[in-house]
Amino acid sequence: MSDDRRGDNSHEDGDAPATVPWGPATGVGSMPGGDARETARQVTGTFEDFPYLPELPARGPGADMIGRTVGLLAEVYARVEPSGWRIGDRPGRDTKRARSWLGEDLDALEEFTQGYEGALKVQAVGPWTLAASLELRNGESALSDPGACRDLTASLVEGLTAHLADVRRRIPGARVVLQLDEPSLTAVLRGHIRSASGYRTHRAADRQLVEDALRQVAGVDEGAVVVHSCAPDVPFALLRRAGVAGVSFDFGLLTERDEDIIGEAVEAGTKLFAGVVPGTDAALSDPAGSVMGVRTLWRRLGLNPGTLAESLVITPSCGLAGASPAYAREALAHCVRAARSLADNPE
Repeated sequence: MSDDRRGDNSHEDGDAPATVPWGPATGVGSMPGGDARETARQVTGTFEDFPYLPELPARGPGADMIGRTVGLLAEVYARVEPSGWRIGDRPGRDTKRARSWLGEDLDALEEFTQGYEGALKVQAVGPWTLAASLELRNGESALSDPGACRDLTASLVEGLTAHLADVRRRIPGARVVLQLDEPSLTAVLRGHIRSASGYRTHRAADRQLVEDALRQVAGVDEGAVVVHSCAPDVPFALLRRAGVAGVSFDFGLLTERDEDIIGEAVEAGTKLFAGVVPGTDAALSDPAGSVMGVRTLWRRLGLNPGTLAESLVITPSCGLAGASPAYAREALAHCVRAARSLADNPE
């Protein structure tokens, strides 16, 4: 790795920022249950060095991933229809509910981060999963309309700017990291998003347009941006070109064809958020066993084991909304133990 890396979060020409003090472990976003205060207490108590703003989708529409981000949009509103979230003319009760729940979650996080100084992660849906998930007034996906995609991206940038400023006001010592959830990104790039009728798919999005929109959102403010996808075939190279600082993914879905691009990302300074702990109830191995695959990958790529701790953040493979509360607690704690095992014995 280059010796002249900057210690701030700036970046040029699509390269990731240099040295960002993150980790060694954090969560992805969603958690089971509906108690914002108890969940914030648990998350901040487990991840003392890298807490995050929990999401509680079990509360219903508006607390789900799409609805939560709809509540952040500037001058774009949506309501819940039987088929999903549909763009409308004005904020209705669904949008208001989303904003209310986000406020409740922020209040809880603020309570348990008094005096905190360090990295803090917040999550929002990225522009392409948002476009694939929101319906236009005619019931078709916003992805079908390039103008609607541009409008959504601009609205998301404006809304996130205000949201991140609010987080910084509440927790002034935080170095805010924005995670963009893009589980539909690969499907958008491959033309696998189905139309409203279900009989056809929308054409594959132009890769340059996809990259440009992600770059706009990644430049939302001075903080670093991570893109999360727990789908197969995460487009690591495209995300690097878009200027994201890190990529969050399900480590178990990597294939051999991903390895070279992973190595290039590590050498370029991109932070890897490696999802090594199952997101739903499962028997957990010992912490060292959970990161054995990471050590093996490092050896295959010929990377210095000493770079593991600075290159990786250990996470669950995806959100924990579908897990039992007891398993979710154990999974978060297991991430911390696995990261410690990796740092203590990188070989």
